[in-house]
Amino acid sequence: MAGNRDRFSTSTRLRLLGEQTAARVYRSQNRRQDRRSRLTGRAAYLALVVCTLVVALAYPMREYVSQRNEIAEQERLSQEAERQVEELRDEKARLQDDAYIERLAREHLHYLRPGETGFTVIDPDAAEERRAEQGAADRPWYSNVLDGVDEADRPGR
Repeated sequence: MAGNRDRFSTSTRLRLLGEQTAARVYRSQNRRQDRRSRLTGRAAYLALVVCTLVVALAYPMREYVSQRNEIAEQERLSQEAERQVEELRDEKARLQDDAYIERLAREHLHYLRPGETGFTVIDPDAAEERRAEQGAADRPWYSNVLDGVDEADRPGR
């Protein structure tokens, strides 16, 4: 019996030793999984922080870019306005010159100096086109003017 008992205790010991080894392996695996899950949790937290920063900064960045574009557009409009002001100043300076005014009057208003004779040359093709377009070219000019006044005075306008 003593041998039987030793054998039982050896087998029991082996079984216990196997169970202890299995428990150690299981604990080791659990520790690795815990470490992995902690890393996964950290990574998820980091991803959450990064996403929060992206969302928090997206609107201000969009506004910044929009405002920069608006500033560039306003600067362009300002430069264009300055250019127009310069052109108007130049035109104003030219209008101070009597020779320039006389030239404009001769070109646009067909003014003549005393003693000059003016001629108006009419292109027959252009005159015919104008008559076809107007329809009232055969009437006196003052009739057309009065018709225009009557038309402007109608309530439907």
